[in-house]
Amino acid sequence: MISVLIVAPEEQDLQGLAGTHPSVEVLLAHGVEDALEKLARNRRVDAVLLLAGEGNPEIVGAIREDNPAHPPLYRPAGQPAPAGVRSLAAREPSELLDLLRRELDS
Repeated sequence: MISVLIVAPEEQDLQGLAGTHPSVEVLLAHGVEDALEKLARNRRVDAVLLLAGEGNPEIVGAIREDNPAHPPLYRPAGQPAPAGVRSLAAREPSELLDLLRRELDS
């Protein structure tokens, strides 16, 4: 079982992702403060998937500042993020979770 924190805008409905992958626990966060809180409370997070678009750089900066030993950070191809954030060759959330799961399992 892997645990993934997905950080997305509030208007993006990702509730349906929680049960689609039996080997993946999905945690959802909206914005910087929510992401930091979820990471602080859930030390077993294996990866962070950034779906916040233009908000990604701010979120990454806050995560790095708050926790230098943070889990690996991922983003969809084409979304902005600072150096060191890994890119996944998909755009749809369910496809991104599949790719992320495969990468973490290898």
